[in-house]
Amino acid sequence: MKTTLTALAAGLMLLGSANTFAASTVDLTVKGLIVPSACNPDLSSGGVIDHGKISAKDLQTDKPTLIGTHVMTLVMVCDSAISVALHSIDNRSGSSLLPTGYGLGLINGDQKLGWFTLMLRNPVADNVQVQPIASLDGGNTWYGESTWDAGLFMSMASMSDDTQPVPMKELAVELVVNTSIAATDSLDLSNEVTLDGSATLEVKYL
Repeated sequence: MKTTLTALAAGLMLLGSANTFAASTVDLTVKGLIVPSACNPDLSSGGVIDHGKISAKDLQTDKPTLIGTHVMTLVMVCDSAISVALHSIDNRSGSSLLPTGYGLGLINGDQKLGWFTLMLRNPVADNVQVQPIASLDGGNTWYGESTWDAGLFMSMASMSDDTQPVPMKELAVELVVNTSIAATDSLDLSNEVTLDGSATLEVKYL
């Protein structure tokens, strides 16, 4: 009987080990979709906004100062009508005092100089008026929105339905850029400071 129980116990141990080994695995799946069309975005003025030289004395000490509003034209041309989104990346992430704004860089490595914001206005896709929409989850769900916060997916929808993007071949839309400097009582402006805002707008195929 002892021998039988020992053999049974050994068998159960081996079975348990087999289950342990089987659970110590994970699957990796690589997915994607190659689309036949491509889209090329372009910004007017070479995508550059130059505020020139700004006197520190013209900036407000106790609240942010809006130093300029610029309207650029964003054009996107695709090989054929396709559903796409534009995704924004703040290349100066962590330097904006406004959580949803795009940073202008740091002074002395830790003072946040300011921010700029983006807004899409008067979009026309394939000669038809459309409306801007945004997605917080990478293009799974959409809602009507014109303010382009850092990290958002933006696309266009028909005027009657803001829940899904419409396929587009050509898009023209105004990109409104507002630039603000933080209250100067928290900034060291004893030397010249360079505005260093930068964002990348990339096409995402849906």
